Amino acid sequence: MTRNLGMARGRRRAAGLVCGAMSALILSSLCSGAARADGEIRFGSVAMDIPAEMYRRLAPLTKYLGDEIGQPVVLKLSPSMTKAVEDVSSGAVDFAYLTPVAYIRAHALGKTRLAAKMVTAGKGSFQLVIVVREDSPVRSVSDLAGRTFAFGDKAAILQRAVVTGAGLPLEKLGKYEYAGHYDVIARKVRDGDFDAGILKDTTALAWEGKGLRILYRSPHLPPYCVVAGAKVDEGLLRKVREALLRLDEKNPAHRPVIQGLDKEYDGFASATDAEYDVVRRIIAPFEKREKPSRP
Repeated sequence: MTRNLGMARGRRRAAGLVCGAMSALILSSLCSGAARADGEIRFGSVAMDIPAEMYRRLAPLTKYLGDEIGQPVVLKLSPSMTKAVEDVSSGAVDFAYLTPVAYIRAHALGKTRLAAKMVTAGKGSFQLVIVVREDSPVRSVSDLAGRTFAFGDKAAILQRAVVTGAGLPLEKLGKYEYAGHYDVIARKVRDGDFDAGILKDTTALAWEGKGLRILYRSPHLPPYCVVAGAKVDEGLLRKVREALLRLDEKNPAHRPVIQGLDKEYDGFASATDAEYDVVRRIIAPFEKREKPSRP
């Protein structure tokens, strides 16, 4: 009887170990961003517009990716850039569409990896430029001391860092404000509401000869990108990367997917973390002075 009792206890211990192992496995699967029971892949994004507009812009991409990899890809939008960084770093989403600064912070927080970067006008980089009116007496960045300046979004730390890096500390400006979209900045500088402003290179080139002059160009900078969270396995990352790199602007079926993100985009290209070091260097002084509440 003692022997039978010992055997029963042994069976109970073994069953307990099996149950514990199964529970751990189930918990691990639930916590993994890419191992959900329904095979669902979650795709996040920076908050660049109202939710309805962001769904409209990203829906073609998530549908395309779902069709290509054979798993449902659903949008999980974040209310702020900070939350977008937290979501992909923690595994709340598996992939995300991020700004360069947001990617750098997500990589530091959760070892996110690059899937691909955006391409504009055939280039996998861009420049931020300072513009003035064509007839402006301003001939150098130092001439802007005491004058008015238009930035885009208060959350865009890179814009302010570029201006500071050009040799113009913000406290030397007479006044600066946040005007929103690049086209709004361009119009306000042309119309004389501001003495200068910062634009993306493609926007500035479109306004050259139409009232604006480029005063300063930043170094070439890496663009927006699609990134994978640390919990996404290499196989899934490879599938998503290959699907993004297959997108071709010349293919009528692909054009809405690419230009849904931005009408200036041509497609995607491979990217390395080292390409983003230039942004790390530019924003470093601001990261020390400002608590990075938003990327």
